[in-house]
Amino acid sequence: MEPLLSELMGDKSLDTDIPANTAIVPVPKLENDSYNWFDRHAEVLKIKNQVNPEIIMLGNYITHFWGGDYRTLRHNDGTPRSPSNGPQSWASVFAKHKVLNLSFGWDRTQNVLWRLDHGEIDGLHPKAVIIEFGTNNTSQTGNARANTAPEIVEGISAIIGRVRSKIPHAKIVLMAIFPREEDPKSAKREQVNDINVLLKDFAQKNNITLVDIGPSLLDKDGRFPPGTMIDFVHPTDKGYFKWADAIRTFVDEP
Repeated sequence: MEPLLSELMGDKSLDTDIPANTAIVPVPKLENDSYNWFDRHAEVLKIKNQVNPEIIMLGNYITHFWGGDYRTLRHNDGTPRSPSNGPQSWASVFAKHKVLNLSFGWDRTQNVLWRLDHGEIDGLHPKAVIIEFGTNNTSQTGNARANTAPEIVEGISAIIGRVRSKIPHAKIVLMAIFPREEDPKSAKREQVNDINVLLKDFAQKNNITLVDIGPSLLDKDGRFPPGTMIDFVHPTDKGYFKWADAIRTFVDEP
């Protein structure tokens, strides 16, 4: 009735108000990648209860292609894609545990909000949820605008709110955004630094475990050592070992 009454009174319906921050407005697939986004979501809904995970990974390409089960992964020509960019590091930390990798390449915070609203963690009882998000929100494309540092933190906060509402008993481990770009003084690198400053404050105020592996991925000059990154955004197995070592305690604890 509210929209109708608003129209009759010449007022604007509050139901049509859309938040200015796109990072908190749930939406499905935005970008194309080497897999079918909707097929992967459907696959998650089919297998999540069978996996009955101890650990849930929530992230973007960086987590998606670390390791795990990738039955929907295909190259653009339809041929199967190699399942992992970090098989040895993945096995080193997760081999003894049931892990559900709910990470989708190219996802922004708004994409994972949609996925959480459409059943991906409903009914699960993991001991921990490891969250890695935000780097894609710094990118401007024809399908989505770039977000500011405060907007991205608000998007991450919304994700954590969803997780806590659905699996309140789980420990949440939030990853600071990994450094990106070759040049330590690049605009993207500086934006990531700004986001992580805000995330540190957010985590302290909300009793969230924040893990920052950024310093371990860089040399003393703020550059990536040879062999740690594929393209100054996505780690190699060597780079992923830094992540594995940083979260091993949380993964192995009862």
